[in-house]
Amino acid sequence: MLLFVVVLTTAIPGAAFSAPAQPPNPDPQRIREERAEVRHAADRVRVLARRLDDVESELAGLSAVVGRSLERVNKARIDLRRAERAGRAAERAARAATAASEAADRRLVRSRDRMDDFIEGSYKQGSVLGSIPAFVGADDAGDALDRASLLRVLARSQLDVLDELRAARVTKANQDAAAREAALEAERKRRAAERARVEAETARRKAVSARESRREEVAQLRAERESARRRLTAARAEVETLLAQRDRHRRWLEADRDEPRPPVPAGDSRSPDRAETGSAASSAVETVVSRALSQRGVTYAWGGGDADGATRGIRDGGVADAHGDYRKIGFDCSGLMVYAFAGIGIRLPHYSGYQYRAGERVPLARKQRGDMLFWNDGGGVHHVALYLGDGRMVEAPYSGARVRVTEVRYAGIAPYAVRLL
Repeated sequence: MLLFVVVLTTAIPGAAFSAPAQPPNPDPQRIREERAEVRHAADRVRVLARRLDDVESELAGLSAVVGRSLERVNKARIDLRRAERAGRAAERAARAATAASEAADRRLVRSRDRMDDFIEGSYKQGSVLGSIPAFVGADDAGDALDRASLLRVLARSQLDVLDELRAARVTKANQDAAAREAALEAERKRRAAERARVEAETARRKAVSARESRREEVAQLRAERESARRRLTAARAEVETLLAQRDRHRRWLEADRDEPRPPVPAGDSRSPDRAETGSAASSAVETVVSRALSQRGVTYAWGGGDADGATRGIRDGGVADAHGDYRKIGFDCSGLMVYAFAGIGIRLPHYSGYQYRAGERVPLARKQRGDMLFWNDGGGVHHVALYLGDGRMVEAPYSGARVRVTEVRYAGIAPYAVRLL
């Protein structure tokens, strides 16, 4: 009886062993429906991508029109400034002509005054130059000749004054006419330049308005495309999940359920080696997460961050420069990942595109704490963040912001997470 009890007791552990539970077997109809959803979403993405390409081409053309219209505005402004300068020069020329004419008039008046003074003086002396008594009153022939010479000199002087008067009047008339014509021509050019400037500015505003309208359409199409991509990603992930479930079910069916399996030690469903490995991986994940979270509130700086922490940003010739990132100490998105993973000895390149290739890619639906999430567009990967679990992530978002914890954004997210641990 005692022997029977011993045998029964040693048989209990074996009797307690049971085969693995049957994995779920998805309905084939559901798999077909999900595959149809993938095809539908993929078609929608292609349609939107083509439409987006068309509108972006139109936008590029409109941007070129805006550029040309801006150049025409610049030309019109330069022409207007030149016309205004020419007008001012014409006004100065007119003033100079008036001044020259007035100076000639003053010279003429002075010459007349001198002639009048001389004649008046001769009259008071008892003779009138140029008259017969002036010759009769001469003492001798030499005196008469001197008086005759003087009369000739005075006559020539008077003729010279008259010639100067006529020349001055002609010059004045010519200069006044030229000045008036120059002023009129300058004013015509100024008005034409002003009309050209107004027309060019109007054309520029119309082109900018058309471009902005296309930009709004592009933004809307991009949003629709990203929504379709998210739908496609989700549908693909669902299909992969269902296919994986079906494969596990098939393997379960094909397995030899009669083959005894070694019991699992009580209190742990894993082998000691696997438990130790899992514990180490979990510790590494927490180190990475802890280092990333320790930088919350640190300034975003494009190009900033290395294995030792925040660094000064660099110039990008655009948005980052406008925010002064090259003067700030902080992280950009990939720099934060470099710092986080450096804590466990993983050296990542400071570029999100290379980080996307740095580890195992897993479907987005199977992302885990410590995985890197990426965002891309037609130009490739442009952002990375660290997944924290429960739909949250830590990131260095953009110029002007700070390192933060936020909900995962699915617009534009890449279909795979990258796992390094």
